[in-house]
Amino acid sequence: MGKIARITTQKKNKSRYNIFIQDGKSDSYAFSVDEDLLVKYMLRKDLDLDDATIEMLKSQDEIHKFYSMCLNLLSFRIRSEKEIKDYLRKKEAEDEQIDKVVRQLKEEGYIDDQEFANVFVRSRMNTSSKGPLLLKKELFEKGVDPAKTEEGLKWYTTELQQRKLEKLVEKKLRSGSKKSLQQQLQTLQATLIQKGFSSDLVQMALLEAKESWKDEEAEQQAVTYQGLKILSKYEKKSQGYELKQKVKAALYRKGFHIDQIEAFMDEHVKENVD
Repeated sequence: MGKIARITTQKKNKSRYNIFIQDGKSDSYAFSVDEDLLVKYMLRKDLDLDDATIEMLKSQDEIHKFYSMCLNLLSFRIRSEKEIKDYLRKKEAEDEQIDKVVRQLKEEGYIDDQEFANVFVRSRMNTSSKGPLLLKKELFEKGVDPAKTEEGLKWYTTELQQRKLEKLVEKKLRSGSKKSLQQQLQTLQATLIQKGFSSDLVQMALLEAKESWKDEEAEQQAVTYQGLKILSKYEKKSQGYELKQKVKAALYRKGFHIDQIEAFMDEHVKENVD
């Protein structure tokens, strides 16, 4: 218990103040507070403070520091409630302090898991190639309630997913792969499902691509590239009819159409089997 002898501003942080208490003939440092608490509790020189008040001020200041740290974190981007709690635990805040800070942030509108889910979904669907099922998993990991997650995913409409899939499929097919169209589509199917799109929408997008994508030159280059590799592999141990059948079967397994295979065989294998 004592009387405030003086209050000084910290050199490295002008918004924090050191409180000194009279201790006999000298002054001794007692604690520090943020400017907000200094104003809120009207701390001033000659104010009497009992031990309980001093402990209360220290506790309030500790909570205020954690609160300010969270505000700084939130200034970069919106966070889920779980992310804030995890952050405070890393900063060694106690459970009671975490509860008080989170409660205040929620009351002031700084934490809102529904708004977080909405912003998260809109951001990811505009800046990434991820589908809604993957976003759902990520929101679960961030501690967002399933109902809020489903509400947020409404922003990712079926139409937007179809457009996203169309762009992803087109980009892949224009990448100049040396695989058959069928094999590219099979690989794409697995990739797009892993990205979080439903199998129904993926199959629909791939079916449309298969019906509309016509690049005979690219397909011919692919069957030639794959065919020559296969021929080089098998011609060391086989020849004649056996070699021809092995090359045909291998190209068929890679998804090439029979007409493309026959064209390759006529050009590159015929002389080897005569």
